[in-house]
Amino acid sequence: MSAILKTAKELHSELIDFILDAEGDLAESLETFSAEQLANFSQSQYQGAVQNEMILNMFVTEGTVGDQKPIDIFLQSYPDLSAEKRDIVNNFRRSFAGLFVVKKINDDGFELSNWLTDKQYTVKINEPEQQQLKRGKEGEILLARIAPVFEFYWMFSSPVTLMGRLGKPKLAVAIGNFKKNYKNYLYGDAPELLEEAWLSVEKYHQRFIDFFGSDEVTYSGYQLEQKLSELQEQVTESRLEAAGIDSSKSLKEMAQNADISDEDMAEVAEGMGVEAKAISKVLDSNKSVKMVMPKVELPAHLKKAEEVTTLSFPRWGQVFLTNYTQFKSLLLDDNVSEQINADKLVREYLESPEIKACVWHRLSKEYPEQLEKLLQQVLNRPEFNLERDYVDLLKEFNKNLSLELPEVASVPLHLDNLFQEALSEVKGKSNKKGKNKPKGGFGS
Repeated sequence: MSAILKTAKELHSELIDFILDAEGDLAESLETFSAEQLANFSQSQYQGAVQNEMILNMFVTEGTVGDQKPIDIFLQSYPDLSAEKRDIVNNFRRSFAGLFVVKKINDDGFELSNWLTDKQYTVKINEPEQQQLKRGKEGEILLARIAPVFEFYWMFSSPVTLMGRLGKPKLAVAIGNFKKNYKNYLYGDAPELLEEAWLSVEKYHQRFIDFFGSDEVTYSGYQLEQKLSELQEQVTESRLEAAGIDSSKSLKEMAQNADISDEDMAEVAEGMGVEAKAISKVLDSNKSVKMVMPKVELPAHLKKAEEVTTLSFPRWGQVFLTNYTQFKSLLLDDNVSEQINADKLVREYLESPEIKACVWHRLSKEYPEQLEKLLQQVLNRPEFNLERDYVDLLKEFNKNLSLELPEVASVPLHLDNLFQEALSEVKGKSNKKGKNKPKGGFGS
């Protein structure tokens, strides 16, 4: 093991011990941060010590004490550290969690690829890690945090979870779980992808308004599904038009006009879904873009609903509600106490994780006086003041006040391909099983 890797490992351990031994504001910040993260991890299959160490490592880069990070406080507490060591500690700010695939096994570590961003890393390991990871094989998926050590290589800065060689459906599920548990690391090593994803949310919001004429619409589930399909087709058409592609042409014609070989076109077509009308990947200089918009679909349980209201936000994305008009009627009716479902509906809006903070933000701006009165009556809090108590109320009911990348955000092309292929595999297996089952209904 190189001297600089040994030094980096020792410094990271000292940083973690410093945080664990801290008192006062730093300790309180760690306690609050850990509680919030544990709530997010409640459904995770990786429990216990590994989970706790991951959260502690997350605190190194995400935790705050006033306007300072734990690394700032650590460096202030050790002013005699050499310039080289201070540089190593400062590099820890760039550590991140990821789902990595083992591309190659070296004598002293791994060549890894971050599945979420397709970026490559050389990771060096020490002797204890060599013993722990000797089961690792090429093609295996690892869940871990890595931190830069030197210009050319990285190290593991957390326990490593070996997940095996995952098929596409299981890998898609693992990525979904990662997105839920490590929201801030979806594109942790690719700020350019994150920026493009956020920009795509704003663009889709504007497309939504242009299409519907409003950021709030109400339809039956069936009608809304049809409308969303039309909207997506328009978005696709506009992207093709912006790239100078005539979507009325066949892929063969597009290939000829773009002077692309049959082999290259076959590769592009596989990722494009074959039919030009379904294209969401755009050719540009004979290559497809890195980010694509995922297919926007109405959640299955809403497709047959009699009424669905869609609220669109430039940063929060879209929220689908079956009872938004009923809730607004509570705000416009002076006889709240006489409405049987008032208590049930208000509590649903407070307790349901599907009712995001942005919905409450919207209601508080449009109906401030009415909402304050409604909450006073339903919660039996006559002293409740919307302006003063609003944020605390949302926190009380575990509403996340921080923005999270919505489902409508564009995703890297390789991830979109993975999800489509995984879905096809699952549907194929489901259809096979269905054929082998005895027919149901009368006479079975």
